[in-house]
Amino acid sequence: MGEIVTLSAEDGHTLAAYRATPQGKARGGLVIVQEIFGVNSHIRRVTDGFAADGYVALAPAIFDRAEPGFMTGYRQEDIDRGRAVRMKIPLADMVKDIRAAVRVLEGAGHKVGVVGYCLGGSLAWLSATRIDGLAGTVGYYGGAIAEHAQEKPRCPVLLHWGETDQSIPPDHWKTVSTAHPDVSMHVYPAGHGFNCDERGSYHEPSAKLARTRTLEFLERHLG
Repeated sequence: MGEIVTLSAEDGHTLAAYRATPQGKARGGLVIVQEIFGVNSHIRRVTDGFAADGYVALAPAIFDRAEPGFMTGYRQEDIDRGRAVRMKIPLADMVKDIRAAVRVLEGAGHKVGVVGYCLGGSLAWLSATRIDGLAGTVGYYGGAIAEHAQEKPRCPVLLHWGETDQSIPPDHWKTVSTAHPDVSMHVYPAGHGFNCDERGSYHEPSAKLARTRTLEFLERHLG
């Protein structure tokens, strides 16, 4: 369903992106933001899934700044590799790459939203606070959101958390909730990465419910 396209960020950096388009008229545009594992098979399936739901979906390869074409699985050594690459790239530069994807979709006449997972969940929050013109963002288990809770979203935000997530304790969600009581948040009986069906932490009931809520949110704000 998808194709590889090239994006240009505001600082002149070029990066790849996986683009999937719906059949018929699009509801809007979505930027899908990866975990630390790159735009791998799972993220491409997620992108294809949103296209099947009617959105032009674009997943920028935000690790291209450090390691072009980076993709990996979910073993411990893969996690270590992904973390190492992530630390080579400032979050602000990743936001630039997301902004490039947003502008491409806007240029095609779409209302645009951002949906991100893990690292991408944190970047979905930063997209809401730093990128103008978004219709809404959705963040799944973003571990850096609390440390950026002082930033004010410029659009509606929906956040999903895992109740047994060992890397994001409850005080993290509470920090965000206290700073932004108007932000919609849901907690699921699951751990980190519960949306990814290639990970041992996958929790199908939580993933399905979160996806339903995400689609309802997107329909409300993007159409």
